[in-house]
Amino acid sequence: MKPFLRASTRTYALAVAGVIAMAVVALLLMGRTPICRCGYVKAWHGVVLSSENSQHLSDWYTFTHVIHGFAFYALAWLVGRRWPVGLRLVLAVVAESAWEVLENTDLIINRYREATIALDYYGDSVLNSAADILAMMVGFAAASRLPVWSIVSLTIGLESFIAYFIRDNLTLNIIMLIYPIERIRRWQSGSGA
Repeated sequence: MKPFLRASTRTYALAVAGVIAMAVVALLLMGRTPICRCGYVKAWHGVVLSSENSQHLSDWYTFTHVIHGFAFYALAWLVGRRWPVGLRLVLAVVAESAWEVLENTDLIINRYREATIALDYYGDSVLNSAADILAMMVGFAAASRLPVWSIVSLTIGLESFIAYFIRDNLTLNIIMLIYPIERIRRWQSGSGA
């Protein structure tokens, strides 16, 4: 690890690109669709309860990946604040890429379908997964440059914004994956609390 602590910016960039490429290859080998089965690519798809959700470049859940970047920056700072930011970014990309691969396994897809409002969720397209990793990198970069109070404010704002518009967000996703609560599920489905 010591030589990697003194690596150049180019080395970190190549490592990030390599990790993303490995995640893309893994997803393709798992049989994930490269792009939406609809046959086209949109920059934004805003309909959560549709077969095109998590299939295009961005959607409502892109914001949660930006928040992943905030969290990974904070965790990497706590664990290795003396490490170069490039190394911390590589580790964050490894973590996010691992999540994207795990998220697209039958285990997690079925868990989403059983425990959350994502009844028609069949996993992400490879394009969407790669874009989610890039969204995490945007969050990581923002967290490395902005004051802590603004990142906390952005996190609260994004979580509230997403919850208001789609009755879901990162916090609710985590709760419903780990310990589903029927009252939350009813609220998310619009059938009242």
